[in-house]
Amino acid sequence: MKSIPIAQLVEEFHLNNYIPEMDYSDMSLSLADINRPALQLTGFFKEFEPHRLQVIGVVEHTYLSELPETVRKERIKAVFDTGIPCLVICRGLEPFPEMLTYAVINKIPIFGCQTPTTEFIGEVIKWLKVQLAPQINMHGVLVDIYGEGVLITGDSGIGKSEAALELVKRGHRLVADDAVEVKKVSAQTLIGTAPEVIRYFIELRGVGIIDVRQMFGVEAVKTIHNIDLVINLEIWDDKSEYERLGLEESYTEILGNKVVSHSIPIRPGRNIAIICEAAAVNHRQKKMGYNSAKILNERIQNMHKR
Repeated sequence: MKSIPIAQLVEEFHLNNYIPEMDYSDMSLSLADINRPALQLTGFFKEFEPHRLQVIGVVEHTYLSELPETVRKERIKAVFDTGIPCLVICRGLEPFPEMLTYAVINKIPIFGCQTPTTEFIGEVIKWLKVQLAPQINMHGVLVDIYGEGVLITGDSGIGKSEAALELVKRGHRLVADDAVEVKKVSAQTLIGTAPEVIRYFIELRGVGIIDVRQMFGVEAVKTIHNIDLVINLEIWDDKSEYERLGLEESYTEILGNKVVSHSIPIRPGRNIAIICEAAAVNHRQKKMGYNSAKILNERIQNMHKR
């Protein structure tokens, strides 16, 4: 199971450490879900998932403050005895003394922040979903074309990088060349980025390595983007039948998610960059409810009815 160090969470969200003497360098989170232990502080633990990050806000803190001291100690002890990974207290609220006591006993760090609870939870869930998402590495090029993330795939040497460079020259943005790290952040969303070591670089056979950010400026690159469309480049084969109308969508499955895909045959004289642009715009139109292939088909059918 994938996990992320708690230290990275602390650094990302600038959390205060209420127990500075505790070493949490080898502690980690393995779930993207978060829990506010309201019911657990009342003594109800059925279906409780102790491996989630626990967050306390004003409601939970106020509830605890109104409990008799002996009851509060008992409820807090019960939560920490489950072995939660860590506790974050929002809105600048201070931990109760018994929280610190049982945290030290169970070796569970407690952190704090000034952020409102709902806002903190929303941001942390988004961040954890990306960090803990299932991931694969794919051979290809990812480009932001008119806001659509287009993953260009195909055999080595077929012209993916050259197409990416032409697209950058036409005002679009490079995300990754050669290797694309793909993460599944939800059942509908895939995101792609480049390995840090080769980020913003393009390899052109016969020329060498090009730094796109230095050559074209920061507006020509992007660190991360959704994957909305797959374009697979293949050598033109006169014996093969290629899609002419586009009435039926084809899909490529990546990490269990289906992504609309097009197989584009390549031969001398075809401008791959313009084809990618047209495919991206056409895909965007379809998402907005306009399907040119179906409209043309309806016109043809109406002509035959006359």
